[in-house]
Amino acid sequence: MTTNYIGLNKHQQEFAKLVHENSRSRHPYTVFKDFCELAALSFSNTVDRAQFEIREVRYLQIVKGYKVDEVARFPKMLACLTLSLEEGMSDCLGQLFMALELGNSGAGQFFTPYHVSVLMAQILCGDAGQLCKERGFVRVMEPAAGAGGMVIATAEALRDEGINYQQAMHATCIDIDATAVHMAYVQLSLLHIPAIVVHGNTLSMEQWGYWLTPAHVLGFWNARLKRDVSARQDWGEKADHAVPPMPEAVVQQVREVVAVQTGTGQLTLF
Repeated sequence: MTTNYIGLNKHQQEFAKLVHENSRSRHPYTVFKDFCELAALSFSNTVDRAQFEIREVRYLQIVKGYKVDEVARFPKMLACLTLSLEEGMSDCLGQLFMALELGNSGAGQFFTPYHVSVLMAQILCGDAGQLCKERGFVRVMEPAAGAGGMVIATAEALRDEGINYQQAMHATCIDIDATAVHMAYVQLSLLHIPAIVVHGNTLSMEQWGYWLTPAHVLGFWNARLKRDVSARQDWGEKADHAVPPMPEAVVQQVREVVAVQTGTGQLTLF
């Protein structure tokens, strides 16, 4: 495995080294994927009791495939990620994914450079202040979330405008790739961004799982979103879902991602 360390801060470089050390008997992508899922499972199980048991089983299933010293590196990787995000908001995992050359170029898998996301977010957030005054918060709909870079950039743009994104922004993110879902969930959780991250297909409306960030749960966003939805028209009938079923508040947010997505399938702020 090769790593392009150009542009990576010291914490990201240490993260990459830890991935290398856990890759002696398995592919680096597997190590990276397992880290993202383990971190996601850990965060989810602190706040989402409805899915605790099934996710605890999954956590133990992943861990048993590693040696004791290898398991010990995963918390160190999480510490590196946390320290990197403390230095500044960014798509840290997306950048690492590309630097570690883990993408599937044949499938067109590519994470947008964060500085590009920031520029797009600054353009999108022009009316955010007025929306916050009118409704108390703004909603971000991301139909192809990737590692959550655009949502993070939007939160940063709001912060720069003097808006507390942790209280005045809620994101609903969907991605078809499970690892991308875990990446987005972990980063949004660490940055305390209220969000629902859905593993699903925006075009077909298939949904295979959902993740509620700690900020979503602790901020009582299910109730806030329900009050917001009650004032507007409800779209469509409730779809069938795999066990465990999604709460209605989650289902409604997914419907609206589909309903408001633009022709380019990009993030929408409203």
